[in-house]
Amino acid sequence: MIIDSQASSADSAATGSSKPAKSPRQPAASGNEARRLVSLDVLRGLTVAFMILVNNAGDGSASFAQLRHSAWNGCTLTDLVFPLFLFIMGVSMTLSFEGRLTKGTAKSRIALQAAKRAALIFLLGLTLNALPFFHLGTLRYCGVLQRIGICYLLAALLLLVARIRGVALVTVVATTGYWLLMAYALVPGFGRSGLELGILNPMGNLASALDRLVIPREHLYHQGFYDPEGLLSTLPALATVLFGVLTAAWLRRKGETTQQKLAVLALCAGVLIVLGITWNASFPINKRLWTSSYVLLCAGIAMGLLASVAWVVDKSGWFRREWLRGSLTPWLAFGTNALTAYIFSEVLSIALGSIPLAGYGNVQRFTFELLPAWLGSPSLRSFLWSLLFTGVCFLPVLWLYRRRIFIKL
Repeated sequence: MIIDSQASSADSAATGSSKPAKSPRQPAASGNEARRLVSLDVLRGLTVAFMILVNNAGDGSASFAQLRHSAWNGCTLTDLVFPLFLFIMGVSMTLSFEGRLTKGTAKSRIALQAAKRAALIFLLGLTLNALPFFHLGTLRYCGVLQRIGICYLLAALLLLVARIRGVALVTVVATTGYWLLMAYALVPGFGRSGLELGILNPMGNLASALDRLVIPREHLYHQGFYDPEGLLSTLPALATVLFGVLTAAWLRRKGETTQQKLAVLALCAGVLIVLGITWNASFPINKRLWTSSYVLLCAGIAMGLLASVAWVVDKSGWFRREWLRGSLTPWLAFGTNALTAYIFSEVLSIALGSIPLAGYGNVQRFTFELLPAWLGSPSLRSFLWSLLFTGVCFLPVLWLYRRRIFIKL
């Protein structure tokens, strides 16, 4: 783990804009930092903040529908959070690797560091799953951080050994290959293909069956019949990261203006969204299984959001206007210490849910019940509690941001 007290990587844009003017709290970027998109840190911050909000409902049974994951097929706002984070990771790692290679860093060294980082992220995920009592007999093996670590490592190795055309080819193969496997491969224990069983049958699909076959049930998600961050579905999740890689390659391309790049990115976003919705008819959008139609839909939305935020923040020069710059502080604070914010939120959530309190069950429920009924419906009060929780998680990253401390793995 590295504690970096240098200027934030968000201090300048990678889309061709000049470095921002200095300010008392925000020194101008230099070196590799100047190759980064301010909008990327802003979008990452928005994503992490929303991830914390939807992961921590005051009353999960009363949450608004859009603040919960789809039960199976379909897509809510909450279902967009994780793929958006993976997409952003693909963009940022591409820009980072490009800068390091330009400085002469050996590919072998970058690969080794990527492997160490991936392993550490994976171990952090296992540790969070083990909290608070470390019952290893029921430890869930898969998880959000585990998937991030695996996808990061695979994408890093691919970036280092293949050209962008190779990355594009792998993206297509991962997306279409997953569909072919889920539709036409025989499902263990059923002897028929996913298409014959009814595409995305909860029990009778290849991804769920492989999870049950390889991972003991007590180590699956809620000791159930599958894992939403399971084995086979990691393949299309990698494709989500690679869409971010391709996006970064386009944004760093020479010869086009920033305006042209963002316009093309917005056009590609629209095409991917249409393709994803069209594919939904035969291969339903499903976050639980990370279906190929879900990959295209989320990649399109992620591209559209990045193009929009980049246009406002980078292209318009918003970040260089002192009177508007402060409005970005919450998202830059979350975005420049994203992993720290996420881990802090998970540890805090586990602590609140694990400390028993007579009459309420636990401290989390007690704090929720403190919200008076006159504030509104249970759904609204659950949302307000989530906002308060996210605000608490904002305080430590704001403290780090103002002191120019950025914790990296």
